[in-house]
Amino acid sequence: MTMKTWLLTSLTLLLALAAPWAHADRVKDLTTVAAMRSNQLIGYGLVVGLQGTGDGSDLSFTTQSIKTLLSRLGVNQEGPLSDFETATSSGKIDVKNVAAVMVTAELPGMAKPGQRIDINISAIGKASNLRGGTLLLTSLRGVDGEIYAIAQGAVPATGIDAGAAGSKVFVGVTTASRIPSGASVEKVVENPFDKSEHVLLNVRQGDFTTASGIIKAINDKFGADVAQALDGVSIMVRAPQDSSQRVSFMSMIENIDVKPGEPPARVVVNARTGTVVISQNVRVSAAAVSHGTITVAISATNEISQPNALSQGQTAGVQNAEVKVSEPNKPMFLFQPGVDLRQIVDAVNQVGATPSALISILEALKSAGSLRAELLVI
Repeated sequence: MTMKTWLLTSLTLLLALAAPWAHADRVKDLTTVAAMRSNQLIGYGLVVGLQGTGDGSDLSFTTQSIKTLLSRLGVNQEGPLSDFETATSSGKIDVKNVAAVMVTAELPGMAKPGQRIDINISAIGKASNLRGGTLLLTSLRGVDGEIYAIAQGAVPATGIDAGAAGSKVFVGVTTASRIPSGASVEKVVENPFDKSEHVLLNVRQGDFTTASGIIKAINDKFGADVAQALDGVSIMVRAPQDSSQRVSFMSMIENIDVKPGEPPARVVVNARTGTVVISQNVRVSAAAVSHGTITVAISATNEISQPNALSQGQTAGVQNAEVKVSEPNKPMFLFQPGVDLRQIVDAVNQVGATPSALISILEALKSAGSLRAELLVI
């Protein structure tokens, strides 16, 4: 991409971001129902059926897990020491086809028994590849220690590990995988949706203007004091006590259009790719900016020095160095107090700033206290 093309593309993008904030969003897109919060689940399990890429017998917790599992399935011996323990201690059994894994999942709010959820599995031992294995029955517990889901299923291939003649190619991660619909919900998480007098809405991005707009829209449609603010994030809505009526009422609430508040002034910089995104309300106070670089070029020329005839001298190599210093003529530009986004882009384009130079200019303005916006470098 040429410099001219980049500048035109950046200008188009930034001016598009600067368009008036006039659209309306649904309450569904601006808020979440507190009773529908998700919950994190975790469990410990075994993946079997691997092609020699498991933990091996060196890890005691994997061997102990297999022993415990087989004991629960009735595969044990009478007496003080089982055949499995004897074989393991003597090194005859090598569990290379088994890997110990941690299983995690996110339980959606109001999930009911029998519904399926996705799970993530990750090796915690010496296993190098989980491809082709099968996750055995694993209990997934919540923060309270209760079992809320049961996971089991085939592990899909999510990574490639290929090698030949001392070279290796890795694509993806072979020690972690995701199983879609790999767990079944077994227990309901209690929530106050059908019991409390009010329904609590939380604004996704806390903003007093947005919260005020949502409250006004709800009260205009259903009557005064139906919605009340607890703070800039939480809104309390009085809802019918009957479950069917409450669901219908929340359906109408979700589809109300609200004009959200304008986002805060913010400049986001991706230093790795040179991408800069400037929001609409960015302002700059009075500042003078000069963009320019000094280039020092050193070139060396190797030549052969020949002696004069009959001088009895010797041929020798000579290196001639040439140093050049150049400084491009880059004019300064002045920001008047309160200039807006369009003027910032025009001024930067006039001096032909590259993406990296633009990032440096923004950081310098922030350090000088002239940039009236939050600067985020990612």
